Amino acid sequence: LVAGALMGAGDVIAQQLVEQRGLRGHHCPRTLKMMGIGFCFVGPVVGSWYRILDWLIPGNTKVVAVKKVILDQGGFAPCFLGCFLAVTGATNGLSVQENWSKIQQDYLDALVTNYCIWPPVQIANFYFVPLQHRLAVVQCVAIVWNCYLSWKANRM
Repeated sequence: LVAGALMGAGDVIAQQLVEQRGLRGHHCPRTLKMMGIGFCFVGPVVGSWYRILDWLIPGNTKVVAVKKVILDQGGFAPCFLGCFLAVTGATNGLSVQENWSKIQQDYLDALVTNYCIWPPVQIANFYFVPLQHRLAVVQCVAIVWNCYLSWKANRM
């Protein structure tokens, strides 16, 4: 629920502050789609990933945190980002060809931006935050990330 609400909030911020649509120009179905993606995809996938990661690399020392970040950012993040862009394109009604073109257009820039934001957040998250609170921490930071992703994924 939190992931859905924060994906929706990120979309509202993207539409109002980044795209400057104004209240009359706000596209409510887009916000609802982004909330659905957060609720049905982002929350369950990321939450499950943190449980798997904690099982694969137990503990919370500095070395463990670095190992988790390497696995998270080196393996999970690139796959997740591609899937997120694909899911968003599909929910926006893009054909397979259009979706693939959009992913090719946006993926590298989004991945580089991801690497500017997430490694320091995840080091702190994996080192200081208990497993049951990691998704919440990420989702709080992710409001800015979700704004970026919403803008990137819905820019045609």
